[in-house]
Amino acid sequence: MTQLSGVTRRGFLVAGAGLAAASVVGCSSTSTTAAASGGTTAGKATMWGLSGKPNEQILTDCVAAFNKLGKGTVDVTFFQNDAYKQKIRTAVGAGEAPTLIYGWGGGILKGYADAGQVLDLTDWVKGHAAWKATFFDSPWGAGTINGKIFGVPTNNTQPIVMYYNKKLFDQVGASLPTTWDDVMNLVSTFNSKGIAPFSLGGGSKWTSMMWLEYLFDRIGGPEVFNNIYAGKKGSWGDPSALKAYKMVQDLVDAGGFIKGFMSITADSNADQALLYTGKAAMMLHGGWAYGGMKSAQADFVKNNLAFGGFPSISGGKGDAKNVVGNPANYWSISAKASAAEQAVAKAWLVDGMFTDTVVDAFIASGGVPVVKSAQTKIASSADKDFLTFVFNLATAAPNFQQSWDQALSATQAEALLNNISQLFSKQIGPDQFASNMNATL
Repeated sequence: MTQLSGVTRRGFLVAGAGLAAASVVGCSSTSTTAAASGGTTAGKATMWGLSGKPNEQILTDCVAAFNKLGKGTVDVTFFQNDAYKQKIRTAVGAGEAPTLIYGWGGGILKGYADAGQVLDLTDWVKGHAAWKATFFDSPWGAGTINGKIFGVPTNNTQPIVMYYNKKLFDQVGASLPTTWDDVMNLVSTFNSKGIAPFSLGGGSKWTSMMWLEYLFDRIGGPEVFNNIYAGKKGSWGDPSALKAYKMVQDLVDAGGFIKGFMSITADSNADQALLYTGKAAMMLHGGWAYGGMKSAQADFVKNNLAFGGFPSISGGKGDAKNVVGNPANYWSISAKASAAEQAVAKAWLVDGMFTDTVVDAFIASGGVPVVKSAQTKIASSADKDFLTFVFNLATAAPNFQQSWDQALSATQAEALLNNISQLFSKQIGPDQFASNMNATL
């Protein structure tokens, strides 16, 4: 598998208490010349970004600093995550996308590339070898389609992490789980004390997907989803997949998730708030959630937050070091943009995206940006324990599974999220889920 195996991809930008000092300064310029980077003193590019801390602040400051370099200007508009995904696909399909298209790589990007909606950046990237060498190698995979680069990595590496409220664990005298049996025992323990075991923003659908992604891997190994990605007939009905669906519904039946979880959404970070306010003891979420919680409740993160990998499953084939999530996010350039707009966009990628100030801001926010300079900076960070954990989790993983709703095509992803919602709400059972999804292959 090209994009999906090895360390290869969702993510939101999330904030930290130390962000203000770093991001107010803006993005300092690199020494790359306008001619070398494709920049121009004329022209304007547009970009759409995700709202919420810290992406609005980091990106707003960064754009403002770039716009002072004399290489053109960038105008940015922000949207909430779920609304953005629908809006950008519609805009790209209509040939009305912003110059810089923000995404997650994988199947969605492949659809754009196949339709000729995004630029092939392969030769341009080769012409900027020194710049490319500043990145981790691993994230380029999900931005590469059939050997050609259509997406440039940006933001943080974002594996999915288990988060725990240590205060609640101490309150019930429990230890952090390392196995699925531990998880189910904790569900009973916390429910008996009137504490919700897991927070979950089930209304956002993709948050529930993270559970299936890990269960697929831990039970059957990477090949279970690899077969789906390859379009193998009936692969959603693999015995390991059917077991994963049942385990999810067993967890729901046991009261594993907070009451009303299907009406909770992740866009507002309400699911994170349930953890740090002590309403729920555990949460499975992206690496970006650390920064969101740090921004909202720094004392909790400092004193009562624990984290770890997804528990192992007895008899499972998957390596306990495997992770799921997003190797990075990606910027692509619209093929429908004018030459002047494209030139400004390329200048932004080289001179505006990963300056020292930006790297510092990401680290201050609790994220591991996908550039090599981050590694030495992490050691002096106030969040070095978490950042080191994420860095090691991502770089040591035998398999880093790209988030399914980005690895698959847009049509398959929509069907997947709708069926996941019905599975978690128990409107359908394992066999029906498999049947519905097999019909999309």
